This record gives sequence, structure tokens and C-alpha cells, in this order.
Amino acid sequence: MDVLKSSNIGYPRIGEDREWKRTLEAYWAGTLNETEFMAQLEAIRLGNLQKQRDQGIDIIPVNDFTLYDQMLDMSVMFGLVPERYSAYKGGTVPLSVYYSMARGNKDEVASEMTKWFNTNYHYIVPELKESQLTLTENKPLAAYREAKEKLGIDTKPVIVGPYTFISLSKGYEKSDLPAIILSLLPLYTKILRELEQEGVKWVQIDEPSLVSSLSKDEMKTVTYLYEKLNEAVPNLNIMLQTYFDAVEHYQEVIDLPVQGIGLDLVHDKGKNLSNLQTVGFPQDKILGAGVIDGKNIWLSDLTKKIKLVESITKHVAEDRIWLQPSCSLLHVPVTVRNETELASEVKEALAFADEKLEEITLLVRGNNEGPESIEEKVTANKAAWQTLNNSKARNHKDVQSAVEQAKQQSHGRTLPFKQRYQKQQAYFNLPFLPTTTIGSFPQTAEVKQARGKFKRGEWTADQYEAFVNEEIGRWIDIQEEIGLDVLVHGEFERTDMVEFFGHKLGGFVFLEKGWVQSYGSRCVKPPVIYGDVHFIDPMTVKESVYAQALTKKTVKGMLTGPVTILNWSFVRDDISRENICYQLALALKQEVEALESAGIKMIQVDEPALREGLPLKKSDRDEYLNWAVHSFLISTSSVEDTTQIHTHMCYCDFNSFMDVISSLDADVISIETSRSHGELASAFEEKTYEKGIGLGVYDIHSPRVPAVEEMVDMIERGIKVLDKDQFWINPDCGLKTRGVPETVASLKNMVEAATVVRNKLLVQQEND
Repeated sequence: MDVLKSSNIGYPRIGEDREWKRTLEAYWAGTLNETEFMAQLEAIRLGNLQKQRDQGIDIIPVNDFTLYDQMLDMSVMFGLVPERYSAYKGGTVPLSVYYSMARGNKDEVASEMTKWFNTNYHYIVPELKESQLTLTENKPLAAYREAKEKLGIDTKPVIVGPYTFISLSKGYEKSDLPAIILSLLPLYTKILRELEQEGVKWVQIDEPSLVSSLSKDEMKTVTYLYEKLNEAVPNLNIMLQTYFDAVEHYQEVIDLPVQGIGLDLVHDKGKNLSNLQTVGFPQDKILGAGVIDGKNIWLSDLTKKIKLVESITKHVAEDRIWLQPSCSLLHVPVTVRNETELASEVKEALAFADEKLEEITLLVRGNNEGPESIEEKVTANKAAWQTLNNSKARNHKDVQSAVEQAKQQSHGRTLPFKQRYQKQQAYFNLPFLPTTTIGSFPQTAEVKQARGKFKRGEWTADQYEAFVNEEIGRWIDIQEEIGLDVLVHGEFERTDMVEFFGHKLGGFVFLEKGWVQSYGSRCVKPPVIYGDVHFIDPMTVKESVYAQALTKKTVKGMLTGPVTILNWSFVRDDISRENICYQLALALKQEVEALESAGIKMIQVDEPALREGLPLKKSDRDEYLNWAVHSFLISTSSVEDTTQIHTHMCYCDFNSFMDVISSLDADVISIETSRSHGELASAFEEKTYEKGIGLGVYDIHSPRVPAVEEMVDMIERGIKVLDKDQFWINPDCGLKTRGVPETVASLKNMVEAATVVRNKLLVQQEND
């Protein structure tokens, strides 16, 4: 009898209660030795595998677990350790070097970190130029053996594919590509041969780059790679896994000499399914059908999913189909089971990693045993969806009407930038190369304890407010002592730059254990947009006004922008993301106006996630950028000419994104650039940017304190291509995760670096 099988692509590594995070941080703090550290991680790893077996998943992945990041694992497996890490002498990479690459150390800067495609997960960027490629260890083989020996599970090892690995790496020229491919192929071949010799039945090779806008020549490179791998291991079954969108060259992809193709049938905008129906699918290959959303947290509509499976089985034999998530489940929390405070209308409509695996096994059972075998579950599923969609939260007619009106209007500042910037310069009277920070200061143990006491009801609102005000006052004094020109209140009342605003706006709910990994041990708990978003009361005015009353220097108001709140939340999927973003923009517009009315004349509206929401296909980007930019302008354009709007963005390809950033029409933008070692400054040699800009002069993701000379060099590289009057000096991101001593020391060095460069420029002016 032909039957479907269930498969998983990847499982969250952090544990139900973030056990993984705490284990890493205990090791870094020196309270766990390496033996204890590895033993605790093994327990988490095996527990994850056991849970998947208990769920009834037929094909379980291994090597999706990591000590920090899967791309970093690939780098160290290939001996790609940059020369600046002097402790590495070859062979297997020790943990000290591994974590230096991830986090830096007091003498050596960390490797660059950037977003994994269009998600909020960050990976460590491989550096190809400085190292000789060599296989230091076979991590997938070790993971396979562990699962088989300790749990008796015959698993599916997972590795990042050669094309994706190369395309996400840095440090080489296009002309170097053939040589890099020739160096990498033997390493991939060796890994796969050893897996084949071990008796591995299937290997999952992740190639998400195949859903981006590849040229025909680039697709030929992919074909060459897999022809060579097939020649090397003809008897090993390879599941070529894609996700996040439809594959760009469907016919060429399904013709690749591999034994299975994994397709995303959730985020493909219907294109993969359409190709499956019109072009067909090879009868000798397995289809990994990604039918369950691996990126969002909503319950699947089982009725629709059953129909989707039925449509697939019309074109592919049932015994050639694996039902699976659309992508790795690392992007969602572990289980809804631990959410005890949610209203039932929301909780019953949620599905995290464990529940998504249950949905897969339900669909498999319904197909293999008949629809009556899951009839009760389907009935409950329908009721959950109907209850949520009929709720008051999703039916605010005034909000929906305001969105439609805003979409039809244009928004922008009254004066062009140069004219209003002159007014702002006169109003604020700042020195050239003004120094500031991005917004947040260290969330110390005392801050976290105070928040916990307030949350548990041990402190009254007045007690908590008094504590926050005390912290604001302390850090206003510290900033003045350091000599910063523009101050911030420190954001001590905020758990998270998105969650905080969600708590203040209508249309959000919050999770207790809804943690997902952002980078390394940094886990975030995204808020859930489940209803129509609307403004209730001012959200940040009280703290900003209090801080401004303590100093004669300018204090920036600090907000998170609409696109970032959208991209860093779990969002409802019954209306478009565009409409949700406009709802957020209209709410934030009221907050900007409230700050300005209260006397806060410099307001930062951060959009660090603008770039990561960019569709992976170039043909889809203009539509997204149009409504994303429009949303930002709605939020920020109603202010007076002398009110200065700042924004902050994480690193992006500035050359290709400069026009978009300029169209935001923010008076000052700060960019996260330090990990790219000043490379962004070169963008300004080719393109002109006239607005105020701060290129982050040191990396806040690393605990090291940068030397004055390092930052002087970074500033001087910047002002070679930018006018000194538009250049701002700041760290490359917020300082929430850093310790107090390193923060103060780093900022003192930053101010000193700015002073050094100012003095040099003044001397040059006098001599000219």
C-alpha cells in the first residue's frame, strides 16, 4: 500500500525553557567546565530527538543542533578560521576559537553577523579569503552516530549546501569562484562518502539560495556542483532542501541528479504548487512537501491542508511524498503547552514546533488511514479558527477604514532635507561629529530583578517607576560625565524594543515561553499581532520627558518603527502584511506627535528590520519597499521642521539600498557596520548620500572594549567619503546586552576618538 511519510527539516535547539541559552552563558561565564558543558548540551540534543520520535515523525534530522550557529559550524568544519584568531594552529577548532569567531575576545574582533535570508535569525558570515580549506571534522557523521548509538534512531543528517554556503560567504571576488568550488567540492565529497560508508540512508542538503533571483549561469553552477557530488556518492540519497519561497528555476532544480527535492508550499505564493501541477515532478524522486508553515505560529487550517495534500497526490505518488514543515522549526517557539495565561480564543489557534509536528502526523494519518481517523481534530480545528476570526479584536472597523484612507494618501516632510537640516543645526547647536548612542543601556541584574518584582506583584507601579527613574537619572549623569552630545533615557522600562510597544498597543497578545533564537544565546519572545493594531495612550512620553528634565543636553525620544515591529512579531495571516504595517504606522504617528507636543524635539524611530523583510526575489521587492517606506513616512512626517527624525538600521548592502534609505527621509540614520570592518564606507565613494549618518564605530555584540585608535581609524575612513557636518559618531547598535564597565569604557573611548578627529580637522582648517 502506498503511504505518505512524515519528515522534519530542523528543530528548535534552545529547549522549552531556554536550557540551551543558559548552558552556553554558564560556560562563557566560567561556571561550567567544558566536560559539563558538552554533557548538558548532549542531554538537550538527545531530548529534542526523542520528542520528535515520540511525535511519530518518520524522518528525523540531526546536525541541525549547534553550539552557536550552523553556518559557523560549517566554517570551522572546513578550517575557515581567519588569521586574526592567533590561537588556532590547525586541525579541529577548539571551543575558545569557535566562540572568539562568534563573539570576539579582548584582542580579536568577531566575525561579521547578518540575517539568515528574510528571517530574524542571524548567522556568522564565513570568511573565505584568509584560510586554506580543509576538513577538520565530520560533524554530520558524529551527530548521526550519536543518535543511532544512544537512541537507536536512524536519522537524516543536515548540512548547508555548497552553493548556499559560498553565496553567503565573503572575502572573495567573482573571478575566484571556480577555484573556491574546486576547493570545496572535495570536502563535501569526503563528508558525504563517510556518511555513505556509515550506512546513512538520506542526507538533507539545504540550498535556500535556490529560491532567490538566480541567473541562468548561476543555476549552471548549481547543476555542476550536484553532478560532481552525484558522481562521487551515487548510492547516497540526497534530499535537496529549499525553503522561504518558490525555487527560481523549477525545471532545472527538479532535473538535478539528487534523489529528493524539498519545496516550500506555504511561502511560495502558489508558484511551486503551480509548477508541480503544470510542469510535473520526476517519478524517481521524493518530494519533500513543505505544507506546514515553519515561520509563523498559527494553527494550520486542516481543511485547506487536506485539500493541498490531495492536490499534490494527484501529481506525485503517495509513497514518493514526505509531508514536512516549510522550513526549519528553529524560527518558532517549542510548544504551546507551556502557555498558561493566554485567552482560549488565541491559544487554541496557535501551533509551535511540537504542534506543527503533530499537524504533519495528523495529515499523514488522515491520508493513510482515511479522513474519519482525524475527523474530531478537523472539527476542533475549524472551531478554533472561526472563534478567532469572529473576535472583536479582528473587527475594528475604524482602524480598517483609516488604513484604506492612508493607503490612498501621500506623506512627507514639509521642507526638503537641506532646508530643514539648517533649521535643526541652529536649533540644537551641536558640534560637528556629534556623539550619541543608539538608545538602550545595559539591562543589569538589578534592572531584570526589578522588572520581575513588578511583574509578580511584589512591587507597586509607583515603586517600579521610582526604580526606573533612578536608573534614568544615574545614566543621564554617566552620559554627561562621558561627554556624549545627545543623550538617551536608556530604555530601562523596556524588556524588548518590539515587545514593549506591543504591550502598549491594542491588537497584541504575549507569550510566556514563546522564545526563539535570534543570534547565539540571544533569544527573543516576539509579540503576537492577532487583532487590529491601534493606539491607546502615549507609550514613551513619561520617561523621555523625565530624562530631558534632568539635563540641558538634548535627549532623544526612542521608538521602534512600524516595519520592524511587523517583521519582529508573529503576525496574523488572515490579512496582508501591508495592511498590518499601515495599522502600526498610524498608531506610531500618534506617539511621535505626543512626544513632540511634550517638548521632545529629536525622535529616533528605529527600523533595523526593514532590510530583512525584503522579498528574496527581486521581482517582488518594489511592492514591499513601497508600502514599507510609505509606512515609515506616515509615522514620522507630521512633525515640525525643527524636529529631527533619526532612524537606525542593521547592516545591509548599502549600494543597492541607498535610494530606499534616502526615501525614508530621516534626518539622521545610523547603520550597523562595525563587523564588516568599515566596508560600508566604500559605498559612499560610488554614491552620494546627503543626509546625516552615523556609521557604527564599534561592535556592541562583542564584550571587548575597542581602542581609541580603532575608532579613530573607522571615523577617518568615514569622513573621507562623507562630509564632516553630516557624520555622527555612535556604537553600531543598542547596548542592552552589554555590561556596565565595558559600556562606559567603550563610550569613553568613542568620545575620545571623536575629540581626536575633531581636533585634527580643526588644525587642518587653520592650516588651509
